[in-house]
Amino acid sequence: MGAPLSHYLLLAGFLFLVGAFGFVWRRNFLIVLMSIEIMLNASNLVLLAFARYWGGMDGHVIAFFVIALAAAEAAVGLSILISVYRSRNTVDVEELNQLRE
Repeated sequence: MGAPLSHYLLLAGFLFLVGAFGFVWRRNFLIVLMSIEIMLNASNLVLLAFARYWGGMDGHVIAFFVIALAAAEAAVGLSILISVYRSRNTVDVEELNQLRE
């Protein structure tokens, strides 16, 4: 019928590790935002895999809210990124350690 649950969980774990690695080790703010998106997509994959395995709709509903959260996070994060780049001409996270100008 389809791939077993373990394949979905392994893929989600790999995606989450890639996102966590990018979040911790990268200095570019845009890469950090994309890493958070990858981690959110990994959590969606787990939710949908378990919803399919158990035959319920709960995982689908929660995944929908996670997608809405990711869209809001992307909009707010990109607006912060544009604002910081206009004022400081950099998107390096190490150089953005102070909130005052």
